[in-house]
Amino acid sequence: MKALDEFPPRAIVRGEGPWLIDEQGHRILDAVSSWWVNLFGHGFAPITEAITDQLGKLDHTMLAGLTHEPVVALSERLGALTGLGHAFYASDGASATEIALKMSAHSWRNRGLPGKHRFIGLQGGYHGETAGALSVTDIPLFREAYAPLLRLSATLPSPDVRHAVPGVSQAQHTATCVQALADHLAEHHASIAALILEPLVQGAAGMGMYSPSYLSAARALCDQHQVHLICDEIAVGFGRTGTMFAHQQALGADGLPIRPDFICLSKGLTGGVLPLSVVLTTDEVYAAFWDDRTAHGFLHSHSYTGNALACRAALAVLDTFERDDVLVRNRALSARLSALAEPLTRHPRVKAHRHLGMIWAWDIDTADATFAARFHRLALNEGLLLRPIGNSLYFMPPYVLSEADMQHLVEGTLRTLDQALSGDAVLSSGHGERLA
Repeated sequence: MKALDEFPPRAIVRGEGPWLIDEQGHRILDAVSSWWVNLFGHGFAPITEAITDQLGKLDHTMLAGLTHEPVVALSERLGALTGLGHAFYASDGASATEIALKMSAHSWRNRGLPGKHRFIGLQGGYHGETAGALSVTDIPLFREAYAPLLRLSATLPSPDVRHAVPGVSQAQHTATCVQALADHLAEHHASIAALILEPLVQGAAGMGMYSPSYLSAARALCDQHQVHLICDEIAVGFGRTGTMFAHQQALGADGLPIRPDFICLSKGLTGGVLPLSVVLTTDEVYAAFWDDRTAHGFLHSHSYTGNALACRAALAVLDTFERDDVLVRNRALSARLSALAEPLTRHPRVKAHRHLGMIWAWDIDTADATFAARFHRLALNEGLLLRPIGNSLYFMPPYVLSEADMQHLVEGTLRTLDQALSGDAVLSSGHGERLA
């Protein structure tokens, strides 16, 4: 592995659809959506036009005692999509996690249950890198260095089938994880404010996927034991899993999609163009803060809460989903890329494959601790932005890939994989496909 200073950051000067273009004119397919944020490609006209229009009217104002039309419209539309009619805005996913955790515990306190101030997370869960978010995150790389600063939460088994005992089916593994949650809540519910999880896909765990039945059971158990359910849809919202929001694939006893007590959104909320996050919550949680006493109010603020430009970008995203029937279009795109990727799925060094909506992942059979870094460097030579998580290779591309883009992605990935596994891979001086 060459020293880091031999691989300086690539300077990107332009983006066109799913492509990034560096200062030498090399084209790089953004196959991870610039860390899962970009939905409709770079330079997407409806978003840039909405931001430009808003910039001519109002760039930003505080929301303390003030409001503006874009934030009102966005809140109403998100409420209609989720059934959660109250919104609190910030700038990033970790901030959304902090807000949801604080709001959950504070609401219980306001309701006369101050002992409910602890949380549950899942094995392999990731919710951000601020102190509160790290306390419910189970990724050692992120958490260990700051452990003395954290108030660690309980970590329960993940329903990701890769954690199943050999010979145990996905259904059996899910049932075991549900029972672990039931047992923990039965014993500790008096001190637990909320369970936080990433619905269906645990991103930083290597795109670990699990059954919607776990979410259904978790919702029922949280109701039974008076515990909030926080769905962290920061990475998986806005169509990534095939539905607008991942939790909507889990059904309750009434046959309807479950409703969390909190939903955290960011990343794709603005199409990946501007920083914005939001926590959506219920009438019941909102009512717990409705009081003239300052100490009963939600004690959190953010200077750029509900930024008008970011809200207009988010509204353009929602308009695009409605206008272009994005979820239906993505089903066809997903099926085609899955078919093209069959040679990758059948590769002799792939030991586990999973796919949901617009997310694909393959676990590679390698003990090389440098695999992810070497693959990333080699992929750039093929004109691909790919960043494996450990030995988990994944695609999470924008929703605008052409047939040629998909062929480039699969063929370049196969070549990169063979080079990365060759044992003597050499990182050439190539920089990806060059513009004509």
